[in-house]
Amino acid sequence: MTKVKDIGEQGLLERLQRFCPPEMIGDDAAVLVTEPEQSLVVTTDMLVDGVHFSHVTTSPSDVGWRAAAANLSDLAAMGASPLGITVGLGLPEDLGVSWVESLYQGMTECLQQYNTPIVGGDVVRSPITTVSITAFGQVHPQKIIRRSAAQVGDAIVVTGVHGASHAGLKLLLNPELGEKLTSAEKAALIKAHQRPQPRLDVLSFLWQSLESNSPLPVAGMDSSDGLADAVLQICRASGVGAILESSQIPLPVAFSHWLTPEQALEYALYGGEDFELVLCLPQVSANLLIHLLDRSAAIVGTITSHPQVILHHQNEKIPDQVLSLSQGFQHFGK
Repeated sequence: MTKVKDIGEQGLLERLQRFCPPEMIGDDAAVLVTEPEQSLVVTTDMLVDGVHFSHVTTSPSDVGWRAAAANLSDLAAMGASPLGITVGLGLPEDLGVSWVESLYQGMTECLQQYNTPIVGGDVVRSPITTVSITAFGQVHPQKIIRRSAAQVGDAIVVTGVHGASHAGLKLLLNPELGEKLTSAEKAALIKAHQRPQPRLDVLSFLWQSLESNSPLPVAGMDSSDGLADAVLQICRASGVGAILESSQIPLPVAFSHWLTPEQALEYALYGGEDFELVLCLPQVSANLLIHLLDRSAAIVGTITSHPQVILHHQNEKIPDQVLSLSQGFQHFGK
């Protein structure tokens, strides 16, 4: 096996440059051209071996896909269309070159769906494999989606099912848990974890649903850290609260005969890495958006003036729950 130390930095860069447009590499920085009257959107995301991925659950090509998808999802959450990405790598010198090439192949497979090039990056020696991606996008200033724009009375829309990625991770770590699932159900849940789809496709439908009410602010973010986290972050930034209806949260069909209702809700609220969009917009526009998407999208709640985020259950025997950020994953939490 050829290792990174066998070919050195320049040899590795020469191999990785094959994944980049030749006209955009070779200088100290890439030049990206935005369209007139567009704002530049920049986001950075890091993946660390042992924290965000492992060889047990994720192939190098899937690591690449997930790294690219996470950044494209952040652009979608801002209402932006992608222009390009740069890739920073921290690599152990004994890592196989084939692992790095597979990583780039996975990134490319994801990015090609959205005509997004890799326009540069950096490589350094590191004791732990680390992938840091910076993505660049553009958006018209009146179409920027911000967390701080939620208004009292807005509907809360989620663009797809939640909990699938966490379920896929559980199955990869504990295959015996999938005894009640069909092969197709297991494959779909694992794919949701290994190859998530950034919801850039939602944006054209969103602007279409808002046309009659334009220009209206839209609040939102992606659900990479869980549905509960997204709603809580939006409400905190907007100075509002929310009521979520537990029965309206879209779940994978397989959950109905595999998990208890309590487990299914836990996966959906706190599992994370579903990379769907959580959007707050007027009720009329929300209903139109649901109609246009027609793929598991749903209105799951309403923005309120009360500062808390309340999870309401249709079953009156189950008391309402106050959600908090401490219940979800935190990198430096106890």
